[in-house]
Amino acid sequence: MPNVISSPTFSMTALALVLGLVCAPSAVLVSAVPAAAQAAPAQGPQKVGVITVAESDVPFVVTLPGRAVAYEQADIRPRVEGVITSIPYQRGAFVPKGTVLFTIEPDTYEAEFAAAEASVASAQAAVETAQSTYDRYNRIRDVGVTQTTLEDSASTLASAKATLKSAQASLQTAQLNLDRTSIESPIDGIVEVPETSIGTLVTANQTDALTTVTRLDPIYVDVSESSAQMQRTRDLVEAGILKLNSDVQTTVTLETGEPYPRDGKLITPSSVVSDTTGTIDYRVQFDNPDAKILPGQFLRVTMTLGTSKAILIPQNATSRASDGTLTAYIVGDTSTAEQVTLTTHGSYQNQWIVTNGLKDGDKLVVDGLMKLQNGAEVSTVAVTIDKEGVVQETPTTETPAESAASGAASE
Repeated sequence: MPNVISSPTFSMTALALVLGLVCAPSAVLVSAVPAAAQAAPAQGPQKVGVITVAESDVPFVVTLPGRAVAYEQADIRPRVEGVITSIPYQRGAFVPKGTVLFTIEPDTYEAEFAAAEASVASAQAAVETAQSTYDRYNRIRDVGVTQTTLEDSASTLASAKATLKSAQASLQTAQLNLDRTSIESPIDGIVEVPETSIGTLVTANQTDALTTVTRLDPIYVDVSESSAQMQRTRDLVEAGILKLNSDVQTTVTLETGEPYPRDGKLITPSSVVSDTTGTIDYRVQFDNPDAKILPGQFLRVTMTLGTSKAILIPQNATSRASDGTLTAYIVGDTSTAEQVTLTTHGSYQNQWIVTNGLKDGDKLVVDGLMKLQNGAEVSTVAVTIDKEGVVQETPTTETPAESAASGAASE
């Protein structure tokens, strides 16, 4: 016995053997716990948000690039020669029709007018004398005046009248030239900075304009549409898909992206296709009292041609394959996701206009599309989409009894 106790080797070996026998079952149990934890839990149906689609009258909208054109614009040029003596208008201001913009030294034209007046007076006196002679000869034609003398007096009278008409025409020309020394605005509008100054010698009908007057209210916007697109629109009308409005509603978007607050009116649809661009031109008129639209600006014009029977769906609820095919998922009666192919004819307010592939009452998947596959089992949640495109779960309404039962269950 003492020998056994005093042997350290035996004691350590026995202790290790005892501890190993005792601890072995525990070690097996500990190592079995992580293995059970790593087992995959049972997968349930994938949760998706859906909306119920419905067919409606969808506006058929065409957006076209356009450029603003002045309603009226006039280049101001002199019609008589002379030296500019004054420029009485305020630069950049609105001027009504008839406002004097420039004056030309009138001295020469005043002298010509006075000379023309004198010529008219002289010719008028000659006519009166010739008329008196003819009348006198005509009264005594059978007494002491020959037929030849009477005819000569008639000829003199006719010549005097012709001279009077010529003098009167010269007087009218002189009056026009004198009036044209005051250069007036031919239209209402905004007048530009003058391209000349006082003391400059100008000539009649010169190439260079003195200034420009532009009428801004109303204003035109010229737009172009491809003849191919126009033909496609006609095909939709003939197929009964598109119903045209009696009046084309027209709006414009400014360069800043701001919508213009006034609707336009289609003025002149062209009937000729451009042989260089293959487009058809349209002109739209807008009221422009605040001069927000200026000639030369590039704008976007939206025309609502009519309505079509279609279904609107969010664009982010669809996907497009490499071949251009547009698809979406709907949930059938068996609570499984079904991929459908869509046919569209454009978009409206960031939504696809679907004409084929969906029907009234279909539940369209708009949320939870990631990793969703055709035929997958799903659990649906009714959702709504706000103006910003954010998906929100549709709130459910509970009766007072249901609310009380729900509160009791939570306790």
